[in-house]
Amino acid sequence: MTSPQAPTPRTSSAERRSSFEHALREAADVAALSPSSHNCQPWGVAWPTSRSARQAAAQLVGEALDGTSSGESGTDESATDEYVILALDRERRLTSLPAHAVEMLISCGAYLQILLRSLALQGWSTDLIRFFDPLSDERTSGIPSAGRPLGDAWPPLWSPLCAVRLRRTDESSGRLAELRDTALARRTNRGPYRSEGLDPSVLAGLCAPSAGAAEGADVTVRHLVTDGERAAFADLVARHGGRDFSHQRAWRETHSFLRRDEAEAAARGDGFALGQLFGPMSGPRRQLLRAALAPTTMRVLRHAGYPRLLARQLALVARPTPAIVAMSLAETAPGLEATVRGGAHLAEYWMRATEAGLALHPVSVVLQHDDVRTELQDRLGLTGRTFFVSRLGRPLTQFPRSPRRVDARGVRVI
Repeated sequence: MTSPQAPTPRTSSAERRSSFEHALREAADVAALSPSSHNCQPWGVAWPTSRSARQAAAQLVGEALDGTSSGESGTDESATDEYVILALDRERRLTSLPAHAVEMLISCGAYLQILLRSLALQGWSTDLIRFFDPLSDERTSGIPSAGRPLGDAWPPLWSPLCAVRLRRTDESSGRLAELRDTALARRTNRGPYRSEGLDPSVLAGLCAPSAGAAEGADVTVRHLVTDGERAAFADLVARHGGRDFSHQRAWRETHSFLRRDEAEAAARGDGFALGQLFGPMSGPRRQLLRAALAPTTMRVLRHAGYPRLLARQLALVARPTPAIVAMSLAETAPGLEATVRGGAHLAEYWMRATEAGLALHPVSVVLQHDDVRTELQDRLGLTGRTFFVSRLGRPLTQFPRSPRRVDARGVRVI
């Protein structure tokens, strides 16, 4: 007589979501190490868990537009989908220059890429990404309003950027620790780099196709390695690199992210201390720099040519750098999806560079003013909209890592 087989155990909705919550928290810890302008970390992630929130998220990614939601009727016990919604936190964004609108989306895209990579390494693969059209209207699109995609529980200062559907694959690679180590090692290094050229095969490897949010990103990467190209770039920096210091509103905003010391930066979890900008220094030099960089002091010193002096010093650092990397989006006026995916591509590039022992130092000032960016693109033959320019090389000194917010501040359960 054959004994009846025991029924196959089923994973309950509560068990599945507990597993996903752990994976999401782990992923958010790693993604929090993503680069962002001024280390402002302008991102937020919503995880819908209530029935109504999951139904809204399912509609946002294109599911069940007839009003029913996959996994939320009678089959919730066996559903394997989870959703996250990426948002721009308007409370944390930079606003002093029009170009900051692009920079904020690039920062959010970098965060999304590392978040999705971290989830994939824990067995949650990206199945679908749907970006929001800022001009969409619920009455015509049939989906919840992009302004408050999950209803009244949605944080009022968050602007939704995209919804992601993830599916459990049970193919965890166990390499999350490696990704975390790379993210921890990745940092902006403003010090001198070795002067010897970089292997072309290494540079080519940095541009290999990527998965996740970076998949399909229409980004052109140029490595400026000839003497003529690097000299032209250094000349632009020498002539225009002081623009931010002399722009009162922009410098006031930048200075608001400058913390008194490493302890204050760590406590606040954002911004930067002087050591993270200029490397190790003595106490007296730190006090002198703090006084010289104050907005009131800068307003006086700009009449004495101090911003031009700072620009020439930056150019002297840039000129011997073995490579300058420039990334451009295909369109001169890129949309939201193209820009966020561009940020994802940047994150993938920077992580690969870190793994290869290379460091980056973005020189954003040549992109933050349209006339300077246009001159840069014309002089170096860069097409579309250049959104990232950085020194690239092997550093001679190590710089401290910038602080980060605890992941719980960036993940909202709805």
